[in-house]
Amino acid sequence: MYRPGHYGASLVAYAPVGFVAIALGGVELALAGGAVAVAGAMVPDWDQRVPFVRHRGPTHTVWFTLLVGGVLAVAGALLGSAAGFAGAVVLGAFGFVVGHLLADVLTPMGIRPFGPLRDDTYTLDVAKAANPIANYALLALGVAASVVAVGAGGAVAGVLGL
Repeated sequence: MYRPGHYGASLVAYAPVGFVAIALGGVELALAGGAVAVAGAMVPDWDQRVPFVRHRGPTHTVWFTLLVGGVLAVAGALLGSAAGFAGAVVLGAFGFVVGHLLADVLTPMGIRPFGPLRDDTYTLDVAKAANPIANYALLALGVAASVVAVGAGGAVAGVLGL
């Protein structure tokens, strides 16, 4: 997928996490995490700028997901409080990395999430990465999921008195 599709997929992946954060009274945490998710949506595609690294290679694996999540968790812990900035960074890291992998699995090229340990390629072969309709539809889905998550999370927080 291209940039709009990755933004949308990151929002879709992050929406349930944002819902829980809002439902538990962490509105600022949820919004900051969503911002991190969108801001980092294209990080796995930085592999295209690195010589001798195959696109959708190491940066499109669960190992990279764990690495980015770990690095951002440490950075967040060093830069902010455990409940504030650090939490937002960790939540956002989940959204952008998982969302990116989900977007790329929709394309015919797919991903090899367990490489180099396993060469299995996973694809749903829904649309080509360059398909503008698919990219903007995924963006619209991500925005809609976010709006629903915010509204539902706010309603639950209200019921819980948070």
